Formats: sequence, structure tokens, C-alpha cells
Amino acid sequence: MNKTKMRYILDEIAKMFPDAHCELNHRNPFELTIAVLLSAQCTDETVNRVTATLFEKYNKPQDYLNVPLEELENDIRRIGLFRNKAANIQKLSRILIDKYEGEVPASHEGLTELPGVGRKTANVVMSNAFDVPAIAVDTHVERVSKRLAVAKPDDSVLEVEKKLMKLVPREEWTLTHHRLIFFGRYHCKAQSPKCEICPLLDICPEGKRRMKKAPVTKRGGAVS
Repeated sequence: MNKTKMRYILDEIAKMFPDAHCELNHRNPFELTIAVLLSAQCTDETVNRVTATLFEKYNKPQDYLNVPLEELENDIRRIGLFRNKAANIQKLSRILIDKYEGEVPASHEGLTELPGVGRKTANVVMSNAFDVPAIAVDTHVERVSKRLAVAKPDDSVLEVEKKLMKLVPREEWTLTHHRLIFFGRYHCKAQSPKCEICPLLDICPEGKRRMKKAPVTKRGGAVS
């Protein structure tokens, strides 16, 4: 993949999703950190339903420590891996109070030291809460990057991130992250990508393979 082809991809996706943005509801860096932590292996839609009441009950780190773990678990029970996530939220809250005066650290290193906060979460918080350019590689970004041959099929998440960082201008990292997510979530879906109407089909190896296999006709009707 070269920068010219990447530019074409970015421009086409920009036409499709000009208003792409973070879909996790939050009012501050702390709420965003909690929301992204909860979103692992869970849809943003489900997270937003849970945090609608969660963020009314808990406003700051101390609030999460003022309740028994079982109560917090019950509050996020609709979220996958809720027990593990509840434990991480309390551990994270304790560290924020003890080490950062209750504030979310505005550094990648500080964020990734927090329980339940990996590189992806840290990138989301840095870019959306602190306006530091970053590309967070979630399942959508990874899938789209590999289908479009921006990255190799066996590349790690970190390798995908590094390749995108080289190909995309730094000032566009955050917006590209959002647009790739929208493209993967609403167009280039995991199970049923819309290859037949995709403006990138001509340069997409995966799309071309899928279209060759696509419609076979049986008894006069199209069967996919």
C-alpha cells in the first residue's frame, strides 16, 4: 500500500461518512475511559444504554469505590465480562485517586497503566478527550485495513496501527479512526459487507474475491 492509494481510500470513505465521530456517550475524560473499557467485546449501543444510568449514579472515581463490588457488577450486568470490568473500574478508580488526584492522566503511559485500559482504549481517550492525534485499532479498523490490503492478514493490531500511522497524515489520525470505524460498522460489515455498492471495490482484494463468489442462480432466482 502506498500513500497515493491510501489517500484515495481516505477521500472515498470521507465522502461516505463525513460526520463520523465517537459514538460512546460521555461528558469528560473519566466517563470516556469507563465507556471505552466497557465497550470491549460489546457494542457501543449497549454501552450507551448502560452508561445512561451509570453516569448519573457515579460521577467521579470515589463514587465507584463507595459501593460494594457486587452492586457495581449489577449496574453493568448487561455488559459482556461485567464482573471483570467492574473489578477493573474499582481498581482504576483507586489508582486515579491515589496517583492522579482523581483525574484521568493525559498521557498514553499513564492511561495504559490503569487496569482494563489497553493501547486501544488509551488511544481513544488521548484522541477524543485530550485532542492528541491517535489511531485506535478496534475490530472494525483492523478488519477494514486487512480487507483493503492496507495491512497483511496476519498483522497484529499494533502492526496495523503502525502501518496506518505511516500512511495517514498525523493531523488526520483521529478523524480517520472514526471514519474507518463507521465504514466497518455500517458498510464493510463482518458478515455481510456491501461490496456490490462499495466505491472501493476496484482496489479491494477481499471485495473482488467476494463478488466472484457472490450470486449463483438456482431455479431462476438469485441466491447469495
